[in-house]
Amino acid sequence: MTIQLRLYSDSHPCVIQDRTQFTFEDKWPYMRPIILKLLKQEPVTQGEWQDLFYSVHVCLWDDKGPPKLRDALQEDIMDFIKQAQLRVLAHQEEQALLKAYIAEWRKFFTQCNYLPTPFRQLETYLAGKTSSSSTQKKTQPDDIVRKLMLDSWNQSIFNEIKQKLQDAAMRLVRAERNGEAFDSQLVIGVRESYVNLCSNPTDKLQIYRENFEAAYIQATEAFYWIKAPEYLSMHGVENYMRYADLKLREEEARAQKYLEPNSASMQRLTDCCVKVLVATFKPAILAECPRMIQHNQTDKLRLMLKLMDRVPDGVNPMLRNLEEHIASAGLADMMAAVDVITQDSEKYVERLLDLFHRFSTLVKEAFDDDPRFLTARDKAYKLVVNDATVFKLDLSTRQGSGICCASILNNRPITNNNGLAESKCPELLANFCDMLLRKTPLSKKLTTDEIENKLKDVLLVLKYVQNKDVFMRYHKAHLTRRLILDTTTDSEKEENMVDMLREVGMPADFVNKLARMFQDIKVSQDLNQQFKEQCRAAIADSINIKILNAGAWARGSERVTVSLPLQLEDYIPEVEEFYKKKHSGRKLQWHHHMSNGTITFANKVGRFDIDVTTFQMAVLFAWNQRPNEKISYENLRLATELPDPELRRTLWSLCAFPKLKRQLLLVEPHAATPKDFANDTRFWVNQEFAIVKNGKMQKRGKINLIGRLQLSTERSREEDNHCIVQLRILRVQEAIITILKMRKMITNAQLQTQLVDILKNMFLPSKKMIKEQIEWLIEQKYIKRHEDDINTFVGKKGRYTIALKLEIRNRQDELQSPPPNNCRLIIRVNKVNCIEKLEKCRNNNKKDVQYRIMMKLAFIVYFGIDLY
Repeated sequence: MTIQLRLYSDSHPCVIQDRTQFTFEDKWPYMRPIILKLLKQEPVTQGEWQDLFYSVHVCLWDDKGPPKLRDALQEDIMDFIKQAQLRVLAHQEEQALLKAYIAEWRKFFTQCNYLPTPFRQLETYLAGKTSSSSTQKKTQPDDIVRKLMLDSWNQSIFNEIKQKLQDAAMRLVRAERNGEAFDSQLVIGVRESYVNLCSNPTDKLQIYRENFEAAYIQATEAFYWIKAPEYLSMHGVENYMRYADLKLREEEARAQKYLEPNSASMQRLTDCCVKVLVATFKPAILAECPRMIQHNQTDKLRLMLKLMDRVPDGVNPMLRNLEEHIASAGLADMMAAVDVITQDSEKYVERLLDLFHRFSTLVKEAFDDDPRFLTARDKAYKLVVNDATVFKLDLSTRQGSGICCASILNNRPITNNNGLAESKCPELLANFCDMLLRKTPLSKKLTTDEIENKLKDVLLVLKYVQNKDVFMRYHKAHLTRRLILDTTTDSEKEENMVDMLREVGMPADFVNKLARMFQDIKVSQDLNQQFKEQCRAAIADSINIKILNAGAWARGSERVTVSLPLQLEDYIPEVEEFYKKKHSGRKLQWHHHMSNGTITFANKVGRFDIDVTTFQMAVLFAWNQRPNEKISYENLRLATELPDPELRRTLWSLCAFPKLKRQLLLVEPHAATPKDFANDTRFWVNQEFAIVKNGKMQKRGKINLIGRLQLSTERSREEDNHCIVQLRILRVQEAIITILKMRKMITNAQLQTQLVDILKNMFLPSKKMIKEQIEWLIEQKYIKRHEDDINTFVGKKGRYTIALKLEIRNRQDELQSPPPNNCRLIIRVNKVNCIEKLEKCRNNNKKDVQYRIMMKLAFIVYFGIDLY
């Protein structure tokens, strides 16, 4: 059989008539010169290049041609490599050796990309594949000839001198580290040969990683093991930190030149440098952190953070040092100014804000507001704000009725999680807000924007307060006073404050009640206008009514009896009659201690308007018919019918008012405190009373003797403290029931975490309180422990849980706005407190329970009476 195959060589067709007429031995003599030219990078003509393809193709037709061709090609490649080896080893000097090797390698590697091209089909034949399938196969860089060339170079020359190459390259890198001049391309050339030598298709960087990279990292580590301790001992920690940072940056830049970029070499080298330069000396570096924080060395702290952030557990000691500094420095600063801040809430809040801004600046400048350090600042600042060293909020409680009072102990202050008395910070924050929102010298000298900024600063501090429920109670009391006495600077600011409290996450029920108070004031203004239009002019000009809903206002307190002057009794029926016509079925209830008015005092010096409370007025009217007499304490008690504590406090405010140089009442014998008053202590009106300004007596003027409007008696203050504890207990119980209703089953740790998250905007429940309420709920069979795990709780379904939640809600409403004691509906007092109560009443003819709303409202009377 004759097969004709038409091929072209030098543009002339060649015909192979029989595949057996040509053998490898016939073609190799023609192929070998061309191959040697390619290896030596000598010029090859286009015809020779094409003939090489033809000859390889013809040799593959020979059954024994492929292995013979491979062996012959390997022999020539090895001969060429041996000659190159001789040329390289002829150089004994290191740099000359490197240059020779790199030059030979680059020429050889270039041919590794060209020589395999004509032999592409050889791999197919050696693999036993057909020529038709091989023609469709894409060119692969790791073909058999290329692999043959690289393996031959590796075995014959590279393995012989690779140690010399590595050592020479590492010495060049060391010279660069020491600041000596050298040719960096030599190291790069060695690295390239290591990278390109590997013929393993699955791990092309094996030779580079096992030899060059390992040697480079080992040399780097050895270099700095010697240099780093020397530098530290000679220059100290601060200079060493700059040295370590500089060397880390230098090594990273150097590694980008000398190490393979598309590998993990950079990270491995960085880890090695960090271990030698930073981790080894971590204790010595961190030992300087407290001193740097104390001296506000922000640049050095920033550098320390940069270094320690590379080391495992390097930042945590810095966080602890920052927390300790903020806590200790903050408390020391507060204690240093204790004489000032304990007397002035403005100074206290300003001191807290100054501390916050100082520590925030430290975190920003030293740590670039790193979230970890911001968290540490917040934790430490919270300790300062809630510390009771400077201020102790001694909320003494007494055992009272309720769903559960297991955690309320006689005469024990409210405690936090550590069992310490709580800070007075929330009360002082509320006082400062009152100073900004009330007509005070402070609020008068500030602009609207300045007041708003200060209020925002207060809310910033409030974020760190744990017992926010105390702030809520005091803030509401101050707001009540401002609205009742009309001493607020701007109602718009007041309403903006309510909106800000809502934005910072204060409880919705608390904020809603504050908003309701402003609505009541607006309604009262309309009602007061109607009263003035209907009543005779004399009364209309002298009184001002405020109708208030006690569901939103201050809670009711115990009754205080007082005998009012006869001049006031004429106004009471007028007001009651007017209100009954407007709202039939509603009942007015009067309270003494929240009333106030203006009287006129006239003597030979001049005429003075005096703002007084109802109690003060009742006392002063005892002299209205006998202005020059001296009246004993016992007779004043009988005349006014005031309880002993209230009478003592009232008399003290009239005879020892701190802002008066000439007191309104005089007393004998002299008393240092209200407790010194005896039954036979005598009081009389100071006929020389006058208002003194700048050392001169004024003939006319106005003075306010009200001070802080008393919203509760001493006894009801104890009730307030008791209610704070009870409200916390009830809120913990309610939160537990709510969580178990949603989760059905929960572990103790999860329950405590969710309780804190729910209640954090009001107070921080202690573990003891949580444990006691869980035990109480288990005893009452509202929840139970899991049968297999005592630390897992399961909520019970059904009407019992719903009934408990309703009962808790009702108790909370009673504690926040409880009804006053039963008494006559009309009492001769100037101020009426209002209470909204859901009262159960049973119908004798029906078995079901009905509910009705009793609205007990209130008003305030302002009046003017002459006192001679």
